[in-house]
Formats: sequence, structure tokens, C-alpha cells
Amino acid sequence: MFYILLFTFLLSISPLGEARVGIPYAILNDVPFLWAFIVGLGANLMIYPLLMLLIDTFNARFWPNRHYKKGVIRISRIAKKRTGNSIEKYGFWGLMLFVMIPLPGTGAYVGTIAAAIFKINRQKAFWAVSLGVIISCIIMAIASHYGNIGLDKF
Repeated sequence: MFYILLFTFLLSISPLGEARVGIPYAILNDVPFLWAFIVGLGANLMIYPLLMLLIDTFNARFWPNRHYKKGVIRISRIAKKRTGNSIEKYGFWGLMLFVMIPLPGTGAYVGTIAAAIFKINRQKAFWAVSLGVIISCIIMAIASHYGNIGLDKF
């Protein structure tokens, strides 16, 4: 079970799936519901502080570099396009809803990048992303749990 929990943690902290992949993976591998939820949620909650630290470090160090600046501008345009006007218009609640929706292209990574781009207050952005992650993890855990029960009936 340790390796399944470790892989759940790694899936939940990765930008490819976050807890939307990690929690279902754990539940489908017969990890108890609460363990799957806690590991997936914990890993997903670590994204905001780690990514903000990475963004700050890279911006301070590489901003004078022309290629880095072009890359940041390109990523910023993609993030603005994905988020639409909801984050800029609705601030905290828009960011929380964007992170909360369990669809590809939304989540803690894009939400954190959007918070940095739109210069949302760090404390408010942290709570918006965290609340969105918690709600998203609850949705995924419940859906995965009942989906697994349904699969067991067949």
C-alpha cells in the first residue's frame, strides 16, 4: 500500500493530473477512502506555495534574459485565454471556482499562474486556490468512491 500511496502523492502533485488523477487511482487500487483523500489533498495543497516560490525565484533570476521573458509572456497569454475574464472580473471567487472545477486545464497549477499574472493578493490567492483544491478533492473522492462501488457490483 505504501507504493500506491507514494504514486498517489506523485500523481496528485504533478501538473498532468493533480488530485483529479491521484485520488481515483488510489481508490481504484483499494486504498481506504480517507487515506486516498488525505494524500491526494495534501499533495495538491502543496502546489500553490511551491509554484509561487518557483515563479518568484525564476523571475528574480532570469527576467533580464530575453528568451525567458518571451516564454513568460507566452505562458501568460495561454493562462489568460484559459481563464477568460472570470478571474480578473470576480477575483477570489473566480479563482476559487476556476480551481474547483474538475476539468482538464483547470486546477492549482493554472490557478496559481493566473493569480501571479493577475497580481491577486498572495494571501487571498492562497485561500482561493486552497478552497478550490479542497472542494475539487471532495468531488473527486466521492465520485471515485461511488464509481468504485458501482464497478464492484459488475
